[in-house]
Amino acid sequence: MFGPPGRLYVYFTYGMHYCCNVVVEKKGYGAAVLIRSVEPIDNESIKILQKNRKAKSDRDLTNGPAKLCQALEIDNRLNGHNLNQLPLRLIIDNIDSKLICSSKRIGISKEKEKTWRFYLKNSKSISV
Repeated sequence: MFGPPGRLYVYFTYGMHYCCNVVVEKKGYGAAVLIRSVEPIDNESIKILQKNRKAKSDRDLTNGPAKLCQALEIDNRLNGHNLNQLPLRLIIDNIDSKLICSSKRIGISKEKEKTWRFYLKNSKSISV
């Protein structure tokens, strides 16, 4: 999490699940964004995710931080990975700000009231 921006910070939680963050600040300053879900964009992507994760529905493929790591085969081997490079790339796209929603944080015990959870309006892959 203290690495350069644009790197993947992967950690193991509860002794059983991987979660990932994108580092967003300069090297040496610990700041990252937890990726809670991703939304598959085409049928080819869905097939790959289904192969990696035996989910009962497409909605359950990536709607949680551990689920998305399993579906995308993210583990400690990708810790520190530069997200400008394959095998996992983060592509920045211009999104109409009217489509970005925020809500209270979930899955934590402190500062739940902060609206630091962001997602796209009408997304089918919002984590629960």
